Amino acid sequence: CASCAARVERVLARQPGVLSASVNFATARAVVELEAEVGDAQELEEAVRKIGYGLRKADVSTEKRRHDAEAEAFRRQRRITVWAAAFTLPILVLGMSGIGGEWGRWLQALLATPVQFWFGAQFHRAALARARTFGANMDTLVSVGTLAAFGYSAVGLFTGEPLFFDTAAVIVTLILFGRTLEARAKGRASEAIRKLVELGAKEATVLREGEEVRVPAESVERGDLCVVRPGEKVPTDGVIVEGSSSFDESMLTGESIPVDRGPGEEVFGATLNGEGRVVIRATRVGRDTALAQIVRLVEEAQASKAPVQHLVDRVAGVFVPVVLIVGAGTFAAWLLLGADLAAAVRNGVAVLIIACPCALGLATPTAILVGTGRGAQLGVLFKGGDVFERSRTVDVVVFDKTGTLTRGEMVLTDVVTDPSQVDTFMRRVASVEAASEHPVARAVVAGAEQRGVRPVSVSDFRALIGRGARALVEGVEVVVGRETLINELSLDVPTHHAEALARLEAEGKTVFLAAWEGAVQGVVAVADTLRDTARDAVREFSALGATVVMMTGDNRITAEAIALELGIERVHAEVLPEGKAAEVRRIREEGHVVAFVGDGINDAPALVEADLGMAVGTGTDVAIEAGNIVLRSGEPRLAVIALRLARRTFRTIGQNLLWAFGYNVAAIPLAALGFLDPMVAAATMAFSSVSVVTNSLRLRGAP
Repeated sequence: CASCAARVERVLARQPGVLSASVNFATARAVVELEAEVGDAQELEEAVRKIGYGLRKADVSTEKRRHDAEAEAFRRQRRITVWAAAFTLPILVLGMSGIGGEWGRWLQALLATPVQFWFGAQFHRAALARARTFGANMDTLVSVGTLAAFGYSAVGLFTGEPLFFDTAAVIVTLILFGRTLEARAKGRASEAIRKLVELGAKEATVLREGEEVRVPAESVERGDLCVVRPGEKVPTDGVIVEGSSSFDESMLTGESIPVDRGPGEEVFGATLNGEGRVVIRATRVGRDTALAQIVRLVEEAQASKAPVQHLVDRVAGVFVPVVLIVGAGTFAAWLLLGADLAAAVRNGVAVLIIACPCALGLATPTAILVGTGRGAQLGVLFKGGDVFERSRTVDVVVFDKTGTLTRGEMVLTDVVTDPSQVDTFMRRVASVEAASEHPVARAVVAGAEQRGVRPVSVSDFRALIGRGARALVEGVEVVVGRETLINELSLDVPTHHAEALARLEAEGKTVFLAAWEGAVQGVVAVADTLRDTARDAVREFSALGATVVMMTGDNRITAEAIALELGIERVHAEVLPEGKAAEVRRIREEGHVVAFVGDGINDAPALVEADLGMAVGTGTDVAIEAGNIVLRSGEPRLAVIALRLARRTFRTIGQNLLWAFGYNVAAIPLAALGFLDPMVAAATMAFSSVSVVTNSLRLRGAP
């Protein structure tokens, strides 16, 4: 239970070489930070074994074994519960009806014995293990309470006192039933991580000496050539060396639209090949693949704790000993007040059984478990439990522009020329630009090809750095460049082209002119276009009560044009990379809680400076490392989903803690005052844990 987790955590933290230790009750996972020179976990395993628990180092194989063991434990728990119920039902009938007289009392004892000592053995074994190390947990409360009821009844067989065999048996059965439901609910809560692990391909087709050989996917090595046919999963991360196809990458990015990939482009393990046969060269295998890194991030987040959990851990650590004292005090008080022995036993047992640190222990980790799992399904990776607490007060969201609100790549947006010569104009402009390596030139060529126009060969090409280029195309000298180049060459600019130039520049686009035969023939504009969900993101953040700010190194005209299009009122333009963190700090000093969304290396300082850093997963590794949240897709609306899910997860944690604390505060005094029968207490205790987990499971449908 929660007090067990707290005790293991304390023991681990006290070991030599341990810098920090965190034990998560819901996931049965410990994260231990060791000094650099300490590389062996054997001493940790021994220390945990001495206090009656087990510890083993986690890896891919142990994770699979753990999931299998959890499934088997659930099935075993269900069998035990069914058998316990089959024995308990007749005990309950006999105890409440008084059927059978003396032989009925002995039949109750006969049926209750296997329930107490066989089906309920797990409680007594655990309690004994804790007692050997002078510890106590929830099992201790159940064991002491039911043994007290059973022992009093055993004596009562010979003295004619009232029997509590039905109470002991019902308590054991109800708590077994509660644990079965809890195991099932916790299993459902961790489904997301299990499904992520299972997403990977099971087999791969590898080229060995020119022959295609089927091998287990985990045996693929870096550098192997793998054949992936239509409908098959990519076995590992790699680069396409032959063929092209579309790939369903929704398991990584959350985007349902397939992405086209060709030779030289990267593909990721577990993505689905749609239509063409491709050959890939494996570049990352095993724990280095994108899928493995996602799983690792989710596991680390699920094993982490929200700050509020530390208070819960301190309470859980002393809870059971306090309850044992309160239970004994209740028994003694009722005797001193003149109650009979049966009433004193009943009320003391009710106190022991009603007290449930499990609900407290499950309140925070199960919400984080389900919230992070749901995030992984949506393409949002949370990197720690503190993220959820920080999210609730965010009131300013700062977006880096390039690559975040925009696509980060130039595209051809406008062509202004005589309608009768559009094809000729585009062919000549694209032909000059095809000889250049500049990103703007590539955008023009790509735009021309999309319009069905292909460049032709040129001669006498000259690049005019910072101004444009010129070349002979189809025997005609063509000049493509900025207005400054056109003015230098004293070329004529028709009025309508000058007006188009001014209009497009006012929209923040990169504009240049194309001229031949002594005059400007047309205007071409390129721009970094908005992402599909950028407008939706701004609108939805406003609905959440957050002000959206755009920050960019671009010139103010371009920045303000894009901000106007998006409906963003606050813009910081011409901000140098090192200035982004300073701007974020200044906004925080104004009293705001800031989330920053960025994707580049220059965004890393701002991501760290912000209260909540959201790194776009399509960006650089440095930015991803700096963020608190990783967005696997570049679409801005995913940042809205992340904030909404984080807030809902924290709200669920609050609801769980309110129920768990309120339950114990109210229930223990009621039991001590004699208002709760031990059987009712057992049912209520089981319900409290299940209700906390079930409430957390509602996050599976978020946001």
